[in-house]
Amino acid sequence: MDIAIKRASFGQDDQSWLGSAHGTNAAQTITLDVSTFTKATHYPDGYLKSGLPLQKLPSGKFGLWLTTKPLAGFLFTPVSAPADSATPVGAALLEHGRVIAAKLPVSVDAGGQTSAAGRIIFA
Repeated sequence: MDIAIKRASFGQDDQSWLGSAHGTNAAQTITLDVSTFTKATHYPDGYLKSGLPLQKLPSGKFGLWLTTKPLAGFLFTPVSAPADSATPVGAALLEHGRVIAAKLPVSVDAGGQTSAAGRIIFA
């Protein structure tokens, strides 16, 4: 895993999916398993967009949420995707707060919303 400090620019990331500032000051540091994302769908521009729904994997890393798993939270800020999807990257997880469901880059169904009840409020 690459933990070197880097400065990256992603143009304009759209965080309009955030329904409030609540929880944004307490984002959890996580490790992403980039191999769970599809390049053409989730990072065609070379970065993972904020607002992607995440699940905790058996490895302890986090990956793209699947409808059959509990929703852990959302990718808080964009993350540059490595050329090799096997390389894990550091990221920030918004695990509690308010989210505007219609503005998420990937929709979260009723089951996912229920699995995050008490932590995430969907508006």
